[in-house]
Amino acid sequence: MILMPFKRLLCFAFCFGPGLAASEKDLQSLNESIHQLSLNELEQRRVDIADELSRLAHYSLRSGVGSIGYRSMPHDNPDHAEWVEVKLEKEVLIDEIILIPAIWRDAQNGFVADGFPKEFKIIAGKKGESKGDVVASYSREDPILPRIAPLVVPIRRVEAAWIRLEATHLSPRSYDNRYILQLSEIMIFSGTENVAIRGSTTTSSEQRAGSGAWHKDNLIKGFLPYLLDSAEGESSLAYVSENDIGNTPEITFDLKAVYSIDSIYLHGVEQGDTVPQAFAGDFGVPRWLQIIGATNPDFSDQEILLDIKVENSLDTAPILMLPLQPRTSRFVKFVGRIPYKLQGFGEDGSEISLNRIGFSEIEIFSMGKNLSRGKIPTTNFNEDSPNRSILSLTDGNNLYGKILPLHAWMHQLAKRHELEALQPVVELALTQGYNQQESRLRLLSWAIAALFAGTIIFILITRHLRQRAIFDLRNRIAADLHDELGANLHAVSMLGELASKSKHDPEKMDGLIDRMRALIQRTSKAVKYCTNILETPGLYEDFEDAMKRNADRLLADLDHELVFEASDIIAKMRSSRRIDLVLFYKECLINVIRHSGSTHVETRLTTEDRNLHLQVSDNGRGFPESEKSKVPTSLRRRAKLLDAKVTVTSPESGGAQVHLIMKI
Repeated sequence: MILMPFKRLLCFAFCFGPGLAASEKDLQSLNESIHQLSLNELEQRRVDIADELSRLAHYSLRSGVGSIGYRSMPHDNPDHAEWVEVKLEKEVLIDEIILIPAIWRDAQNGFVADGFPKEFKIIAGKKGESKGDVVASYSREDPILPRIAPLVVPIRRVEAAWIRLEATHLSPRSYDNRYILQLSEIMIFSGTENVAIRGSTTTSSEQRAGSGAWHKDNLIKGFLPYLLDSAEGESSLAYVSENDIGNTPEITFDLKAVYSIDSIYLHGVEQGDTVPQAFAGDFGVPRWLQIIGATNPDFSDQEILLDIKVENSLDTAPILMLPLQPRTSRFVKFVGRIPYKLQGFGEDGSEISLNRIGFSEIEIFSMGKNLSRGKIPTTNFNEDSPNRSILSLTDGNNLYGKILPLHAWMHQLAKRHELEALQPVVELALTQGYNQQESRLRLLSWAIAALFAGTIIFILITRHLRQRAIFDLRNRIAADLHDELGANLHAVSMLGELASKSKHDPEKMDGLIDRMRALIQRTSKAVKYCTNILETPGLYEDFEDAMKRNADRLLADLDHELVFEASDIIAKMRSSRRIDLVLFYKECLINVIRHSGSTHVETRLTTEDRNLHLQVSDNGRGFPESEKSKVPTSLRRRAKLLDAKVTVTSPESGGAQVHLIMKI
């Protein structure tokens, strides 16, 4: 298996920092490369994904009532085109677009995007241009759904005064399966600034709900469907006034220097963890809020930066992102012209109405920098509270932890989506790898078992062969003893007879007695000789001479003739076969002198058709009629050791003939 280098893969998946995110096409390529990793790399990849997810913002969705986003008119055909255009305040360099889906709660699959386009392109154009250039496109084969996360669309850096999203293949909305284009928000980034929030929108069509929750202007309000739930920082309770704050509460910030203020973010008060919630999402936000800036501490040069009126819950969100024309200010005052009224009950059960003001965080920006962070605000009312400090307005944290910059927050949610989509791919690849490994281990176990069984069988066969070799060796030794001792004893007997006949010739008798003594000494060593005969070096190398010596010794005074025509072949034979051939020949001679009564013996050793022929003939009595063609046991045993064929015949001329045929 060809492995993709792990460092390259990690870079592919994790090098996307706050300013850059992997596209959905990159994610698809990454999914394919996962299956090229080894098990160790996959396990490390799983650990890395879990570690990265633990450091990313979570999907915490809004609840209660609020604006949702934009919805087109419904269609019966998914290929009906719809478009949305965002006109910017001025021409700016843009490098990224983030699309926030409208989210729906599905009974089977949980939260999913509803009406998100399956196929679309994004066009960017300059002021006065009507067509523009396509800067990004997605087809229905791209794995962008299902999702609840933002879709980060990286584009080449281009100067534009407007962008248009053209959807060419729609997806159905859930409750009636009609095809629509739905989005919660469109963000257009120049660096880390969302410039879309200062623009305006036009659409190809629009379907507005009676409550006002669906409207094209909601696309650029910054009213996101998420709560800012980061995985870092400490939890901080929002500030909410408890005492009487009067009819016009004020919260004032001294920024310590004069800045050009260009936007303000107001983070709403968390709603606690009860289900359902006790209050709407606009708790603590004044019904009419003025934001005033000044360079003098007495606000003698004040000017109104923003004038915000909240008529219902559709006008608020967890984060109110408020762009403004850059104004030079050092002091910023938040004035509740109409405070939030809390209707409740006193300790005695009587109905009461209290003026309240509250926020989780107030951020005052100049060119992307939060100027209010760590500043201590002042108020025109008693802000003492045993549980909620006014310092929490500028501590940089909310109930869930650290407040992230908008751009980084969207990227973390997008990366979470990518990694959570990648997790099951890694798990599947691991499962397949484990299964393959288990199969290999199973095969290896069978191979080891087979090897073990084969080893046992080999040992048994080897043992059998060894026992058979021992048996053959015993037979060979027995045959050698039989042949050697029989030949020597018969020779002693013949010498004794000759000595008896020569008793009147002392000189001849002494010679015969000396030969008998030497033969008896040789016989006493026969046992040791026979057991070592096969290991004796150089034994019977001169085969012809060995045959003659044995014939002279055993045939004594008989007339014998030897004819050799295969000396070269015999010289190339193994020594063990030469020995067995000599011993076969000796056995033939012993049978001649014991049983034939012959006076002449002829031996012929020849070759024919790659066979060696040994013929021993005599002129004696021949075989009895009942034993003709019956090979003596001793000769049959010797022939078997030579793996040769032996026959015996009685020629018409008389005597007997032994014929051995052995393959060369």
